[in-house]
Amino acid sequence: MEVCKDRLSLARFRSGLGESVGFVATMGALHKGHLSLIEKSLQENTHTIVSIFVNPTQFGENEDFGSYPRTLEADLALCERAGVSAVFTPSVEDMYSTDEITFNPPKNMGYILEGFDRPTHFAGVIAVVLKLFMLVKPRKAYFGQKDAQQVLILQKMVRDLFLDIEIVPCEIVRDDDGLALSSRNIYLSAKEREIALCIPRTIALVEQHIKNGEMSVDKLKALALESLRLGETTLFYADFFNRELKPIAVVKKQESIFLLALRVGKTRLLDNLWI
Repeated sequence: MEVCKDRLSLARFRSGLGESVGFVATMGALHKGHLSLIEKSLQENTHTIVSIFVNPTQFGENEDFGSYPRTLEADLALCERAGVSAVFTPSVEDMYSTDEITFNPPKNMGYILEGFDRPTHFAGVIAVVLKLFMLVKPRKAYFGQKDAQQVLILQKMVRDLFLDIEIVPCEIVRDDDGLALSSRNIYLSAKEREIALCIPRTIALVEQHIKNGEMSVDKLKALALESLRLGETTLFYADFFNRELKPIAVVKKQESIFLLALRVGKTRLLDNLWI
């Protein structure tokens, strides 16, 4: 496995590969969810490149950029065991210059939900992912469905900019207690984690009622809000949308998504159900 610490070394390595390159963009602190993306890429491509880069532009002013978990040695070991071809670990200076050209997220998709509370977030995501795509030149790029809004915006970015890259959404991976895996779960105390389990329980409840034939968004939302431990958490949103992130009144299978975000303690947790 090659470790490319800057753009030049990545370019040299990439020039020797064929067209079948899969890509997994991460901020490190890798877990089984990231590993599932890597394994999917390994199955579908001759080579897989993983990036590990804590991207400053997607963090807000009072967010956790400085304290975000950084476990590079363990991450590299995981990638090597998995069979990754290369890991790209650039510095901030290597990825960004001064007075840069910028892109904004789509108005209707980028400033609701996560973008409402974190209005600069998706501009930062678009900036770094586009840069990484230009450097890695993958055929396919793999992203977890837990960050559903991000997946949908990146799919639109690829369409709108005519990029010859397929965004492959991958299923949410959960811990044994049902909580969706996230690098930020490390912030939770034992008590906070117990409280946070209301999130997967709510997802399961909504899913079961849909399987039983309930399609009214108002009724499903009422069930969800009753299930969440709102006195011990801060609710950001719990609502239903179509795949273009437009609000809906009736759930349609293969077209709808239930998105949920809570803060437990100081930790913002996301989960969702693709219907």
